[in-house]
Amino acid sequence: MPTIKYKRILLKISGEALAGEAHRGLDFAVIHEVCEVIKQCHDLGVQIGLVIGGGNFWRGVKDGADKMQRSHGDAMGMLATLMNAIAVADALEKHGVPARVLSAVEAPKFSEYFTRDAADRYLNQGIVTLFACGTGSPYFSTDTGAVLRGVEIEADAILLAKNVDGIYSADPNVDPAAVKFDTLTYDEVLARHLKATDTTAMTLAMDNHMKLVCFALKEPSNILRVVCGEKIGTIVKED
Repeated sequence: MPTIKYKRILLKISGEALAGEAHRGLDFAVIHEVCEVIKQCHDLGVQIGLVIGGGNFWRGVKDGADKMQRSHGDAMGMLATLMNAIAVADALEKHGVPARVLSAVEAPKFSEYFTRDAADRYLNQGIVTLFACGTGSPYFSTDTGAVLRGVEIEADAILLAKNVDGIYSADPNVDPAAVKFDTLTYDEVLARHLKATDTTAMTLAMDNHMKLVCFALKEPSNILRVVCGEKIGTIVKED
């Protein structure tokens, strides 16, 4: 049986990743693959908090820019994350993994209201806990919401599963000379304006000494590899 490095994690998955090749909506083949790997981590005894972005349905800043008031656009983005959380929780249950959705916005017909103590209780019971609706406030990204929840549940690390395989010196899709980093400090990310997370999320991680691991979700098995301590992607931590 593999040895796990991180006993309690906060896993952040982009909503776009769940859309697959369609780039919108939900691709249940992709969700199945992700849930299979989460199940493997769960069976090893890893306590898993999960945050899913909403970009496969709605990106508040991008989709609503200059068309609607920012707070309203962000509210729609929060609801998109709730839809994704419900979908993935349902899929996890079908894979035999107990799951609960906790929302930062009260939506009692669809989820429980988030409290730190409820989340901690579920995690200790081996229930995958999905955190929806970000921080519950506009002007904050789901990355910031993920770091906030990771700090609150005292995660050993925050795993950022994205569309790229780490943090680069520039956008690797634009600049072929972009260099991938294996490790960085929070200060380096902020000083170089590297596109790991937004600055609010990175500053929150720095202030709370929270390790971040950024890697590609293209191969969902990367989640398990990171949990077991394999060095993939980019690690952001203190000196």
